[in-house]
Amino acid sequence: MVQHSALDTSFAALADPTRRGILQRLGRGASTISDLAEHFEMTLTGIKKHVHLLEVAGMVVTEKRGRVRYCMLGANPLEREVAWIRDYQTSLQSRLDRLDEFLTRTEGTS
Repeated sequence: MVQHSALDTSFAALADPTRRGILQRLGRGASTISDLAEHFEMTLTGIKKHVHLLEVAGMVVTEKRGRVRYCMLGANPLEREVAWIRDYQTSLQSRLDRLDEFLTRTEGTS
């Protein structure tokens, strides 16, 4: 069974368009907090909050070099999230298949 608190953290991190944008940006390479703030037209404090949530979810890693904090993609490959989505999709498909079978059986009996 998947731990729902870990899923909650991941999906909360992915729920915000700015955080998804940060992940996309970091997919092209490491970036500083300052560069991210400029790219997203946001204050350093605002970007730091978004990066922190992504860091808690394991999607981003930060490293301080001198006075500069660099951000890069983390090691979370989203496997547990994808597994949960696949389980949900399988469950939903099963229900839809049963509905289709029911409608096929009852078609024309009214």
